[in-house]
Amino acid sequence: MSSYSLSVCAEMVFLELPFVERVKRIHELGFGVEIWHWWDKDIAALVDTGARFTSMSGYITGDLTSQEGVAALLESAERSLEAAARLDCPSLNLHGTGLDEKGLPVAPKEIVSGEMWLTAKASLDALGALGEQAGKVFVLENLNTAVDHPGTPFAKAADTLALVKAVNNPHVRMNLDLYHAQIGEGNLIELIRQSADYLGEVQVADVPGRQQPGTGEINYRAIAKALRDIGYQGVVAFEGWASHAPEKALEEFREAFSL
Repeated sequence: MSSYSLSVCAEMVFLELPFVERVKRIHELGFGVEIWHWWDKDIAALVDTGARFTSMSGYITGDLTSQEGVAALLESAERSLEAAARLDCPSLNLHGTGLDEKGLPVAPKEIVSGEMWLTAKASLDALGALGEQAGKVFVLENLNTAVDHPGTPFAKAADTLALVKAVNNPHVRMNLDLYHAQIGEGNLIELIRQSADYLGEVQVADVPGRQQPGTGEINYRAIAKALRDIGYQGVVAFEGWASHAPEKALEEFREAFSL
């Protein structure tokens, strides 16, 4: 048996239920729970569910590269850490820039300059210090620019890995999203191997369609074996849509990662 744990994003399944009821249902099925925005939710009600929260948004506004954006990012990261403490949530998710309600970058960049790389590294250094003080981990997620998030800087897994390596702080890790990586780069097992020492989380969904493992082209049994082989002990989270009844879809997710 592998030593990683399984979690489910409550933003994308059981959509017919109120949000707190979604969390309860996921918890009842034996999974951890991930959320996106925490600031529009009843934190006390979420705590009362007894669910194990594994990841949440680590910022409200801002970006990693502009003076105003970095200031907003750090201020909202401090607020996010307060919410994470209430939820006992260990990981806070980041992107290269803020995303709007459609998933589009609020500060799109077609070209990422060397100065932007240096500023992003310094911004992540500051976030790492905040995470260390709070006992939490910020995880930087790769995205795809071809389908879901055009114009997002530092979107490729290779980019997020390079930044996390440069920061070299255990409180700044990589969120390797294999759905996005398959669209943007492919070669997923080699990505897992290259990222082994820097992983804070792994997110999954199949391609195309962003649905549960087994609905598309990714061999998730091979992915599960690769994670076991590198000794991964973190969270594997399903961040996708259910192609049919959510209970059945989540059981298929569990089965794909049961070795």
